[in-house]
Amino acid sequence: MTEKKDTLSHSEKALAYHAEPRPGKVATELTKPCETQEELSLAYTPGVAAPVLAIAEDPQAAYKYTAKGNLVAVITDGSAVLGLGNVGALAGKPVMEGKAVLFKRFAGIDVVDIEVDAPSTDAFIDTVTYIAPSFGGINLEDIAAPYCFEIERVLTERLDIPVFHDDQHGTAIIIAAGLLNALRLQEKNLNEVRITCLGAGAAAIASMRLLVRLGANRDNITMIDRKGVIYQGRGDVNLYKEEFANDTGARTLEDAMVDADVVIGVSGPNLISKPMIKSMAKNPVVFALSNPDPEITPAEVHSVRKDVIMATGRSDYPNQVNNVLGFPFIFRGALDVQATSINTDMQVAAVHALANLAHEPVPESVLKAYGKRKGSLSFGPDYIIPTPFDPRLRDFIPPAVARAAVGTGVARIPYPESYPTLGS
Repeated sequence: MTEKKDTLSHSEKALAYHAEPRPGKVATELTKPCETQEELSLAYTPGVAAPVLAIAEDPQAAYKYTAKGNLVAVITDGSAVLGLGNVGALAGKPVMEGKAVLFKRFAGIDVVDIEVDAPSTDAFIDTVTYIAPSFGGINLEDIAAPYCFEIERVLTERLDIPVFHDDQHGTAIIIAAGLLNALRLQEKNLNEVRITCLGAGAAAIASMRLLVRLGANRDNITMIDRKGVIYQGRGDVNLYKEEFANDTGARTLEDAMVDADVVIGVSGPNLISKPMIKSMAKNPVVFALSNPDPEITPAEVHSVRKDVIMATGRSDYPNQVNNVLGFPFIFRGALDVQATSINTDMQVAAVHALANLAHEPVPESVLKAYGKRKGSLSFGPDYIIPTPFDPRLRDFIPPAVARAAVGTGVARIPYPESYPTLGS
C-alpha cells in the first residue's frame, strides 16, 4: 500500500487527498454542547427564540448571538480559476474549499464556500447582496477581469461588511510589502523608480494602484498587456487599463525593460528573456510571479546579473509572494473590530506590518518548518518577506489592520485590549 502511494503522480496524490477518507476539505463543527434535552431546547426551539427576538430588535446583536462575526463567505463564479481559466462555478469549489482551509488554519476564521452560477454580472452581484447578512465578510475569488472590478465596487457600496477581492488586493499587498523591502536593500526610493508591470489584469492593476498610494509615481509605471505597452491614445483598452496609459514611446516589453528599476510580472511563463534583464537599470528588482512557471527563473536571472533581488510565486525559491501571508490576517483584524469595509488605509497598514516583520529575527519554529539552520533566514536579498508558516503574522498584521479600521472610522467596536503589542 505504501509503495503504491509512493509511485503516484502529484495529480493522483491530489485527487486521493481530496477524495479520502471523506470527500472535500472542510466540514461543520458544533461550538455548543447538545447532549441533553435541556441543551437541545436551548440550541433550537424554544430557546432559539430569545436571540431571534434580540436580533430583530437590534441587528448588531447577531455578532453576539450567532457565528456571523467570525464567518466569511468565499465566493466565486468560476470565471478565472487559478491559471485554468473559465472552468465554471462548480469546478471552482475545490479552490474555494482550499481557501477555507487557509482562513481556518492561519487565522481561526470559519468559512462557507459559495459557488455562484450566475448568468450575468448583475445577477452575481444581486446573489451576493441577498446572502450577505449571514456573514461578517465577503472574500471574492477567481473572478475574471474586468468584471471583478465592478463586482467589488458595487458590493462594497451596497454592503456594510468587508468585501475583499483577494486576487486584486491580497496580491497587491504582498507585492508592495516585498517591494518596499527590496528597494530598501537596493537603496532606491519608491517615488523615483521606473516600474514595468507585465500583465494588466486584476492583480496588476490593483498592485499598481496600491504602489501609487504608497508613493510610486504613476508616470514612472509602464503596463503591458497581450498587445504590448498601454500608452496614451492606443484606443483599445478598457477604463481600468486606461488608468495606467502613459505618454511613452515604448511599445514592446523589450522597450519597457530598458533602464527599468523594477519589473513585476503577473502574466505568464517564460515571457522575460535574459537580454531584457541585462537591459535593466543597476541594482534592479524582479518579481516574476506567474505560477507555477515564472516569467523568468531565478537561475536565468542570476546567470546574467548578480545585482538583482528577485521574488517568485513558488515555495521552492526564496522570496515567495504568497497571498496566504495576507488575506487570513487582514480579515482577522477586520472581523475583530467588526469593520464595515477593508479600506485602502487598512491595506496600507497590512503592507507596512508585513514588511516590518521581515526585519525581525526569525524564530526557531520557522527555521524548523523550512529545514533551515539558525541564522540562515534574516533580512536580506533572499528574505524580503516573511514565510507563510511564521506564527508572528497573526501578531503583526491583524493589530495593524484593526488599528487602521478604528482610525478611519469603519470599526463598529473599539480596538481589542487583548491584542498583542508587536504589530504597533
